[in-house]
Amino acid sequence: MIEVDTYPSAGTIEGSASGDATPALSEVSVIEILTTLAMRKGFIAKVSGSALLAGVAISLLLPVRYTATTRIMTPQPTPSANLILANQLNKSGLDSLSSLGGAAGLGLKNPNDIYIALLSSRSIADDILQHFGLVSEYHSKNMTSARKALAANTRIVSESSGLIAISVTDSDRNRAAEISNAYTQGLRTLTKTLAVTEASQRRIYYEDQLKHAKDELVKAEFALQQVQRKKGVVLPEAQAKAVIEGLASLQAQVAAKEVELQALRSYSTERNPNVQIVESELDSLRAQARLKEQTGPSGSSSVLGLQDVAGGGLEFLDAEHELQYRQILFDMLLKQYDAARLDESRDAAVMQVVEPAIPPDLKSSPRRAAIVLLLTALAFLSACLYALTEAFVAANPAIARALGRFRAVLLNGNKKEKSLLSAQ
Repeated sequence: MIEVDTYPSAGTIEGSASGDATPALSEVSVIEILTTLAMRKGFIAKVSGSALLAGVAISLLLPVRYTATTRIMTPQPTPSANLILANQLNKSGLDSLSSLGGAAGLGLKNPNDIYIALLSSRSIADDILQHFGLVSEYHSKNMTSARKALAANTRIVSESSGLIAISVTDSDRNRAAEISNAYTQGLRTLTKTLAVTEASQRRIYYEDQLKHAKDELVKAEFALQQVQRKKGVVLPEAQAKAVIEGLASLQAQVAAKEVELQALRSYSTERNPNVQIVESELDSLRAQARLKEQTGPSGSSSVLGLQDVAGGGLEFLDAEHELQYRQILFDMLLKQYDAARLDESRDAAVMQVVEPAIPPDLKSSPRRAAIVLLLTALAFLSACLYALTEAFVAANPAIARALGRFRAVLLNGNKKEKSLLSAQ
């Protein structure tokens, strides 16, 4: 059997009246526990002292690290110049554009979450890793592991004051401050290409709408030119009046020539040269009148036919109305776009560094005193627990025998267990 040392003193934990039975926990007094610990005070002191020395050695061997912090203020929602413009548009009767401009200034969330996500993005991390050569500094095999190391050494939080704090921990105090400030520069560079703020989103939207409106305006101008070339319409009212007056003049000339021809025929024959001349002139005037009643001369942009007065004028008015509508819409979108650009430039100026990072004077880790105290306390408690367990097992032979069998089986297998059973 495996022998277990016992301590035949008053502090030994007594068994119950039944012999091998385990004593009840209520029968173990505080004095007995303290007595048992006092008997093993040398062992406990050695373990605690060893842990104390180990803690001191570990705390001295750990590398010193410094933490630098930068605090920035993000753009806050401000009254948009687009809202003022929306009121002006509403007075002009363009309700759809007015509602669009008014809705653009509402519902903007707290921007800190957006900027924290941008600061934690891969693009900013890669720029910092490459600029400071942190891949080799972190002994990383690839960029993925280097990004994880940088993220572990970086803490980005939104403070209750509304500022964003960027804290970077590094073995070099100067590099810690430089990396922390590099996050701010990376954020500024990234936001130049992204629509982060409400004004930036409106600016991009109106920029797309402005391009579409410009294309439609060019199409409307071309359509009006085509109507003018095809129908010869430039000023519908003036041209219609001129056509009617010209046709009336031709009809009056035809009537006068007819009277003149009848007068010549009354006293001469058809062979009379004067009659033939008047007939020729009359035919020419009648042809001009018929042409005037039907359509203007081909290729003419100043003469309009009578039949073209209604149709050509209507097409011209439709094309001119479309052109005016596209021009007004383009002008309104241009004003909205300019207002969004103004708001965007104002938001960009608001984002600023409140507290740039500086090289810290004090280290952030390791906390040597805390490490030494923690290891010593754990060693002391472990030694006390071991001493109490050893005394408890010594006072209970049955438990000692069971532990002996367990050790034998764990170390030597089933053969040793069979030999122990046969010896018993």
